[in-house]
Amino acid sequence: TFQGKKTTKADSFVGLLFGMFLAFLLYMLIFAYGGMIMASVIEEKSSRIIEVIVSSVKPFYLISGKIVGTSLAGISQFIVWAILFYGFSFLISTTFGITSTYDNNEFMLAAESNAISEASLNMLSAFFNLPLVNILIAFIFYFIGGYFLFSSMFAAIGAAVDNQTDAQQFMLPITFIVIIALYVGIFTAENPDGVVSVIFSMIPFTSPIVMMMRIPNGVPITEQIISLLILYLTVILIIWIAAKIYRIGILMYGKKPSYKDLIKWLKY
Repeated sequence: TFQGKKTTKADSFVGLLFGMFLAFLLYMLIFAYGGMIMASVIEEKSSRIIEVIVSSVKPFYLISGKIVGTSLAGISQFIVWAILFYGFSFLISTTFGITSTYDNNEFMLAAESNAISEASLNMLSAFFNLPLVNILIAFIFYFIGGYFLFSSMFAAIGAAVDNQTDAQQFMLPITFIVIIALYVGIFTAENPDGVVSVIFSMIPFTSPIVMMMRIPNGVPITEQIISLLILYLTVILIIWIAAKIYRIGILMYGKKPSYKDLIKWLKY
């Protein structure tokens, strides 16, 4: 019988690895579903279907409906993954006879089979000692907030351009912001309580990625709440701005817009 105990080294490594996994997962989900919304808007604009829709639906409600609908698909996919993960964990624990105990508020695992090593049990123990409930809840809220934030910008870009090629000039700043968030997140995983880590976990354009790298190492709930409040207030503002661009851009054809044009549309 092997028994794995939580160690500081294993805990730090698992926290770093799991935080990076969550951050990259958020990045991929946000860009994948955001790209779907942008492509959908461009297609509707090209086929002139949108001209009929906007005659009966306000742009703000239309863009919000697109974002909410696609976000529900993303959340459903995540729930399926969570169920599969739970089922896989149960299968592994049953196969190897893994049992769990608590000692001094630490989660420890023991296996009846010699097929699983003590090092593996240490890693599993470190994983289950992470604040998993906090991570799960935070992931859902940051996914929704980050998705709404970037998807509203993707929808505005889709409304402003006529094809995917013209959209690239507007995609570059968004991609640059996310890349900065990923680099800061990697630094954050090694120093989760540093000044840079705390600041970027409060900035709404980087907080979904950076905060998800911090939480596995422990972040006060108050910081998470403040970060989420800032994120969701910014989401409301960005959706409002995106709706104004959407309202004008969706009916503009044959002209490649510039940043100056987008600013001008906000005044209408």
